[in-house]
Amino acid sequence: MNRTIKTGKLYRSFELDRGDIDEEKRTVPISFSSEAEVERWFGNEILDHQKKSVNLDRLKSGGPLLLNHNSRDQIGVVEEAKIDSKERVGRAVVRFSKSQRGEEIYQDVLDGIRRSVSVGYRIHEIELEKEKDGVSTFRANSWEPLEVSIVPIPADVSVGVGRESDAEYTTTIRGGLAKMGVEEKKEKTPVVDLDAVRSEAIKAEKERVAEIAALGNAHKCRDMAEKAIAGSKTVDSFRQEILTEVLNAVPVRTDANIGMSEKEKKDFSFVRAINAAASRNWKDAGLEREASDAVEKIVGRTPQGFFVPNDVTNKRDLTVGTATAGGNLVSTDLLSDSFIDLLRNRMLVRSMGARILGGLVGDVAIPSQTGGATSFWVAESGSPTETQQTLGQIGMTPKTVGAFTDISRKLLLQSSIDIEGLVRTDLATVLALAIDSAAINGTGATNQPTGILNTAGIGDVAGGTNGAAPTWANIVALWKAVAASNAAFGSLGFLTTTNAAAKLMTTEKATGTAQFVWPDFPGEDGLARLAGFRAGVSEQVPSNLTKGSGTALSAIIFGNFADLIIGEWGALDVLVDPYTGGTSGTTRVRVLQDIDILVRHAESFSAMKDAITT
Repeated sequence: MNRTIKTGKLYRSFELDRGDIDEEKRTVPISFSSEAEVERWFGNEILDHQKKSVNLDRLKSGGPLLLNHNSRDQIGVVEEAKIDSKERVGRAVVRFSKSQRGEEIYQDVLDGIRRSVSVGYRIHEIELEKEKDGVSTFRANSWEPLEVSIVPIPADVSVGVGRESDAEYTTTIRGGLAKMGVEEKKEKTPVVDLDAVRSEAIKAEKERVAEIAALGNAHKCRDMAEKAIAGSKTVDSFRQEILTEVLNAVPVRTDANIGMSEKEKKDFSFVRAINAAASRNWKDAGLEREASDAVEKIVGRTPQGFFVPNDVTNKRDLTVGTATAGGNLVSTDLLSDSFIDLLRNRMLVRSMGARILGGLVGDVAIPSQTGGATSFWVAESGSPTETQQTLGQIGMTPKTVGAFTDISRKLLLQSSIDIEGLVRTDLATVLALAIDSAAINGTGATNQPTGILNTAGIGDVAGGTNGAAPTWANIVALWKAVAASNAAFGSLGFLTTTNAAAKLMTTEKATGTAQFVWPDFPGEDGLARLAGFRAGVSEQVPSNLTKGSGTALSAIIFGNFADLIIGEWGALDVLVDPYTGGTSGTTRVRVLQDIDILVRHAESFSAMKDAITT
């Protein structure tokens, strides 16, 4: 007698064979099924591998490659699928997406970190094949693969996945079911509490209306709110409408990559591109020229020199520590990080906790709360006065920062991996110094961003009419200015000049105690501890300030550096100038990057701008 049971989606797992991966095409051949017996809750299961037994329509029509069988986390597609009737296995070729998620998982597969593949499938019909020692073995003579997944841990196929009462798929079993004692369940008609459902719906609707009305009042767009309420818009969709139509916010996109293969990323050469730009002959730098042209189409503007795509600047290069991964070729660790990592690691404000927003496209609006609600103590049966939070926004627009370095002609003629790393490091360093300087002391004028010291509203700790030597009291006052604004949390720290640090190292907290304000020397990373907080030393902090008759004054900054935001737009623009240093045989390379810098909350910072350090 035939019976229908709920089995849901079933799974089988296999080991990936990484030997036949095509890195350029990003494809991986896999075996996804076999006729091995698998123990299920209803008995042993065999998948028949005659072609007539398997429906491959879903896989052949671009079946999804998922992560962990999550249908909302697609990382690729099934390119080919077939049944090998001779070997009695199912085979497929999967191709990984070039999205950030797909790239991440694909790299794990290449590196041997993710080794397992699992197939999710549906059985339409199985038939009793044999019974032995009270155990029934069924052969699936009609089954259908639904998707293929990369999984970190193979599924336990014996647990009976899909037995839940709400399982999506059912399976017809021919024979053997009665002997197993499995009875077909009679579904009970559910009893619905209509009053409870109605009450919940009314409550949810009241909450929706109240929240939309509150947003409309806060942003002075009551007409929009009334239309949203009448049109049954959700709160989330109305928030999005406020962002785009009231605050004029532009969505942040990170789609500046051009989709280079791993081989193309490895083959891209800064030195080759610089040589081509200097000689105006791109015959030997076709890859670099094509990459620049592709970036140009994405960002919608022509480079001053040539663009370096984000695929390259963000890529992870050869690892020095592993001989087979490049250690035999490289004598230093110059290529251990990507260009972007090199750039960011050389910015001391990043070490202090500044946030980086990368891959921006278009102007960006960041929400900021400018005022809070007020609390009240009330008598019994009394009600508090209604207050509203005040919300605002601060904008970021791209500003171009440029820095240059001179490279000798003979150096550019070299083609070693070491020289490539040296050039990248040099370019990253000069650009990092320029961005670091702007983040600390950008004027906000003449196309500069506004740095911490020139941000209106930060705490001001004054030393004296003509400046003053910094003391322990000044350090405490810097902390107090931030703490009094309820902003003393996050990535807190001090940042100052070498002269100011040296002065504080020889200044006692109190005379005769031999307890100095700055107790320790900074490490190689430029960081130490001051008053229990991180303290950075950088010549990017100005030491040439003036006040009254005081000159050569230094700044000392304290604050939550997580509220210092550095935005990066588009791709790196490299301009090659072979003429400025023509007589000396050097080539000047200018690196251009669109950035902006802002302090999200001025209250998060305080500064002493008149420290006498001599």
